[in-house]
Amino acid sequence: MRYKIDRNHKITRFLCLLLGMILLTGSMCIPVYAAEYWPEGPEVVSPNVIVMEASTGTVLYDRDSLEAHYPASITKIMTTLIALENSDLNDIVTFSDAAIDNTEGSGIARDYGEQMTMEQCLYAVMLASANECAYAVAEHVGGTIENFVAMMNEKAKELGCQNTHFANPHGLHDENHYTCCYDMALIARAAYQNETFRIIVGTARYTIPPTNKHAEQTDLQNHNEMLYPFQTNKYVYDGCTGGKTGYTNAANSTLVTYAERDGMTLICVVMNTQSPNQWLDSRNLFDYCFDNFQLFNIAENETNYTSAEQKNAGTLNTNEPFVDIDKDAGIVLPKTAEFSDATSKIVYDDVTNDTVGTIEYTYAGHEVGKADIVKTNVQVPEYKFSNQTDVSEETQTEEAEHVSKIQIRMSTIITVVVVVLVLLVLGIIIKKVADNFYIIKHNFEVRKEHKRLFKREKKRNKRRRRRR
Repeated sequence: MRYKIDRNHKITRFLCLLLGMILLTGSMCIPVYAAEYWPEGPEVVSPNVIVMEASTGTVLYDRDSLEAHYPASITKIMTTLIALENSDLNDIVTFSDAAIDNTEGSGIARDYGEQMTMEQCLYAVMLASANECAYAVAEHVGGTIENFVAMMNEKAKELGCQNTHFANPHGLHDENHYTCCYDMALIARAAYQNETFRIIVGTARYTIPPTNKHAEQTDLQNHNEMLYPFQTNKYVYDGCTGGKTGYTNAANSTLVTYAERDGMTLICVVMNTQSPNQWLDSRNLFDYCFDNFQLFNIAENETNYTSAEQKNAGTLNTNEPFVDIDKDAGIVLPKTAEFSDATSKIVYDDVTNDTVGTIEYTYAGHEVGKADIVKTNVQVPEYKFSNQTDVSEETQTEEAEHVSKIQIRMSTIITVVVVVLVLLVLGIIIKKVADNFYIIKHNFEVRKEHKRLFKREKKRNKRRRRRR
């Protein structure tokens, strides 16, 4: 009995060990999927910061970017954008008394009644942060400061700003003049889409020629230390393409900077900080974003929404799609990810005359870009038929001949098809006979023999009846 118990115990231990090995092996074979990874950003000193990719609007870094603060002179990005959209660079701007009397701080010492072109004024606004020039530009474009400020706020609303209200065109302190990093990134992104703005903001030095009030030229230097060593060269950043500085006692230091590298254009906005943190934080954040993220073109990489789905909408399957993906749209992903790792969906909220929907992409909880599904304006060919009453006799004759030819062709095709079918049936019959020839011959001989025997038997029966 004890032997059986020990034996059963050993068997139980063996089965447990075997089961454990099976479970261990199975667990080793379970596939491990990589989680969506978003690189951790660097530590920054500034309390309010954002980095946005310009072409996609993707936010790569955010620290309390919706918190409202005074913007100081980065306001002038909106001022310049409004002026570029509503005036000509050759317009002559005349400086009013109010433009001189109601501005202080940074400027280029303009006089009452001085005249400059709009282009010269905007260079002074963006490079030298000239407050009197911003005021004069606003009066010229809006007619009054109040009208121009209304244009600024309307533009902010149009761009989707969430926590912005402008009270003047220059950024001098006003309690009702505020914005946030996120909104300034939207404004800076919209401005950067304007080619003239990009030229102005990326200019290191500019010279205003003599005017009606100044016999000598006025030389301007860009105040953005990341683009041009205005006071020092230790903050100059490789790839910087421009920006705008700002400072007041209430706003502290503010900064908007553009940088381009590896096909990406980044916008960094820093607010409510102490100098030189605006420069240091911007440099660190640019390095972080360029080192960890990359831009993908959607049209070149998208495979989930194939052209086959679009081409099926073509007239008579001509392979001419009615819609296509915007060829300039892109998404931004960490360099550890592939395009296929992003999650996409089609939405139909912003349908216009040119678009039928939008493909939106997300990754690791972040909105990383989108692409419009645009109409290609393919023209559908018109087909005219012979029952139209206003066609000429010649056209009717041509159509009749065309119909006759079609009928002849159809008749020929039908005849050929019938002949082929008949031949096919005959072929099947002949093959059937050939395959069963000996059986058919045997059956025929059997039936012939049966008839012969039947006749012979019939004759015998007749003879028997006669004998009786």
